[in-house]
Amino acid sequence: MTRLTIDVLVHETAWRDAVADVEQVCRRAALAAAEASNRIPDAAEIAIVLADDAEVRRLNRDYRGRDAPTDVLSFAAWDEFAPKSGADVIPLGDVVIAFGTAGADATATGTPLDEHLTHLVVHGTLHLLGYDHISDSDAAVMEGLEIAVLERMGIDDPYGSPHSDRT
Repeated sequence: MTRLTIDVLVHETAWRDAVADVEQVCRRAALAAAEASNRIPDAAEIAIVLADDAEVRRLNRDYRGRDAPTDVLSFAAWDEFAPKSGADVIPLGDVVIAFGTAGADATATGTPLDEHLTHLVVHGTLHLLGYDHISDSDAAVMEGLEIAVLERMGIDDPYGSPHSDRT
């Protein structure tokens, strides 16, 4: 049985005003992504940082060379193919989400912010577990997994048309 510790750090308090029980939304999304991936070690931890655009812009500039905010950044600390470290708990890494950018994206697509946040946490968690979207084939695998996880959570496909059975 996998034991996953999910720490949610709220650096931007506007998240708490905009999303009810925001910490639980994040934990639920990260756990769902990890369970669906079949790549999670027996005991692991993830940190989810709910930040503002300035913090994400700084991180994006310092670590990716892009001087602009983005909706989500993932900083993986674990490689499933690396030799076993012997640690009791494996740190998978950090997912950092920008309030302003995520909120603007949600508004632009007509998606409730809690659902968009769920998608971003799922997406970021999958990155921590080694998924990426650099090639078309890798993107298809990752997006397919995201869609399946979100569907199980009752959230529409963020890459396509809404499910026909939802109102």
